[in-house]
Amino acid sequence: MDSDDLGLFGPGSVTWKVHEEPILIVAGLRSLYLQALHPLAMAGVAQNSNYRTDAWGRLVRTATYVATTVYGTSAEAEAAGARLRRLHARLRATDPLTGREFRVDEPDLLRWVHVTEVESFLDTARRAGLPLSDDEVDGYYSEQRRSAALVGLDPATVPGTAAEVAEYYRDVRPQLRMTREAAETALFLTAPPLPWKLSLPVRLGLTLGPPRWAYLGIAGTAFALLPPWARRMYGGLGLPTTALSADLTVRALRLALTAVPRRYLEGPLLQAAKERAARHAGLSLAG
Repeated sequence: MDSDDLGLFGPGSVTWKVHEEPILIVAGLRSLYLQALHPLAMAGVAQNSNYRTDAWGRLVRTATYVATTVYGTSAEAEAAGARLRRLHARLRATDPLTGREFRVDEPDLLRWVHVTEVESFLDTARRAGLPLSDDEVDGYYSEQRRSAALVGLDPATVPGTAAEVAEYYRDVRPQLRMTREAAETALFLTAPPLPWKLSLPVRLGLTLGPPRWAYLGIAGTAFALLPPWARRMYGGLGLPTTALSADLTVRALRLALTAVPRRYLEGPLLQAAKERAARHAGLSLAG
């Protein structure tokens, strides 16, 4: 039955195991810091996105897309991927260094965004304390080739193991650099405008209220979780938190989140996926 379709991954996948972790909100921010170091990827975002005026809306849309590909039905995931491909196909940007116009859906750029995203999800979850074997790590990267296909990449060209991801980073690093746009984006990510309700204390003169302090802590942790070479490229930009203290902080945050009832942390797409999985298991037992 289509209503019981388990999607691209399903409850037995490493992808579900990783993405059930609420701590991945830190991972999403880590991936954005990392992605900003690619000059062409950054130019594509800066010239086509309203992220400065609609930062939280863009965050919600991105999170919804990821949740749809992970927990939606196969049809929902394919539809979300098709919408994204149509959007990207229309967008162009100009290389600020050479003046060359390029498509934002060039495979090299799509691959960079994909790898930095999935590596950030996995690295953050593991450092926060999610137990994963080496085989599960490779399994996650292999599974995520299905997500890469949704954005238009040939899965065979996407790293599918931890070793291949490490090799990819080594190969791409000569293309990365700290640009003015990267620095401005990193500063924006560290202190974006808060949503209206949360920014009310700011309007009243309370510039560093609890929401701002909480976000600064998350942003500082996300930055400190970057690979050492990425932190060095930023020249120490961000909070002076060591990788070790970042590990301790992200573990403490994950532990704190375990005290929150799961129903408050699970979005509707995950809840619907679990209901489909339960129905599917019931049908299998009945059969």
